[in-house]
Amino acid sequence: MTPGTADRPQMLVEEFEQLARTAPETVRLEFVNGKLEVKPVPDGDHGAIVMWLLKQCMQQRPELALYPEQGLRVEKYRGGRVRPDDSLAPEDHFVGQGEWAEPDGVLMTVEVTSYDADTDRRDRVERRDGYAAAGIPVYLLVDRDDHSLTVHSEPEGGTYRTRTTRPYGAVVELPAPVGITLKTERLKDYAR
Repeated sequence: MTPGTADRPQMLVEEFEQLARTAPETVRLEFVNGKLEVKPVPDGDHGAIVMWLLKQCMQQRPELALYPEQGLRVEKYRGGRVRPDDSLAPEDHFVGQGEWAEPDGVLMTVEVTSYDADTDRRDRVERRDGYAAAGIPVYLLVDRDDHSLTVHSEPEGGTYRTRTTRPYGAVVELPAPVGITLKTERLKDYAR
C-alpha cells in the first residue's frame, strides 16, 4: 500500500470506515491526512492518567462526561477520522451518533502521549491541528516525555491562538468553556 497524503489518500473515507468496523478490538485504526494509522494501545500508566482526569472532571463539572476513545469526524482537517484518548462533552452528547461523531459540541479533546516514535507528529502536531480546524475549544496534551500538560485554546483559522505548558505538580487552569482546575501533583506518580 502506498503512503497517502491529503491530496491523494490511500483510500476513501468510506473504505476506511468499513475497514475500521471489521478490525479486531485490539487494534485501533484512524485515518489522518489521507493515511491509515494504527493508534498504540495504552499502557497502565496511560490508563491511570485518563482515570485521574476523569475523576477531576466529574468532581468539578458533573453535568459533563469524559468519553474515552469516541471516534470523531474531523472533516475540516483533510477528511480525517480520529479517536482522541478522551473527549469532554455534555452528558449523553454522543447518543445516536454512532462510531464516528461530529465534533460540534465537544468542549475539549485530550491526548496522553505514548512511548513510540510517532507521538511527536501524531499528538503534538497532527491532532492539535485537526482539533483546532474542527473548532474544538480546548485541546489538552498530557506529555509523558517531558512531564507536562499543554493547554491549547482559542481555535481560529485552523490553529489554536493560545498555548500554555505547565509541569507535573502545577495547578493547570482549563479555560472556558471547560472551566476546570487540575491539581497535577498526582501525575508525578505516573512519571517514568
